[in-house]
Amino acid sequence: MPADAAGAGPAGGVSAGGVSAGAGPVEAGPVGWPATPPGGYPAPEPDRITRFVLRLYERSPRWTVPLAAVGCVAAGMGYALISDPADASPDATPTCLLKLTTGLDCPGCGGTRALWYVLHGDLPAAARHHFLFVFALPFLAYLFVAWAGNQAFGWRLPELRISSKVIGGFLAAWLAFSVLRNLPWAPFTSLYV
Repeated sequence: MPADAAGAGPAGGVSAGGVSAGAGPVEAGPVGWPATPPGGYPAPEPDRITRFVLRLYERSPRWTVPLAAVGCVAAGMGYALISDPADASPDATPTCLLKLTTGLDCPGCGGTRALWYVLHGDLPAAARHHFLFVFALPFLAYLFVAWAGNQAFGWRLPELRISSKVIGGFLAAWLAFSVLRNLPWAPFTSLYV
């Protein structure tokens, strides 16, 4: 790339407005990125697959992304309903790799069973398997409906503002729950699933 196109003029200086002495403006990078500095590298050209995905995204109706997300959620619910994760027969193998290898409950252990019980309307059994998942489910559902409704139909539902302190507190509670449920003493053994 010639020096003029990169933002440096014949004297190598750039004015305060981003225009070099005797040349055009400093070359801008992608939207939201800073301009290419004088003598810097130009923004890389997207590859063929990236260009294809971007063209596909630009041409697709606005409801396709929320529809794909709904499809993923429906597939997860379908898996939970079909697989019957609540089957506790003695020969049932744990599906969690951490539980299979160490015998410990991972932070998400019980989540699929909790979803299965929620889908069957048994909230106490769902909370028994993963209380924090059941607690977070209405918030996650509302956030998803608000996002998908806005993306697909332009709905403007009231925004659910969750501060970083609340998110940090939830993650700390989840970490404590994950540790306490693996302790081998009462009353913590009741949390083991």
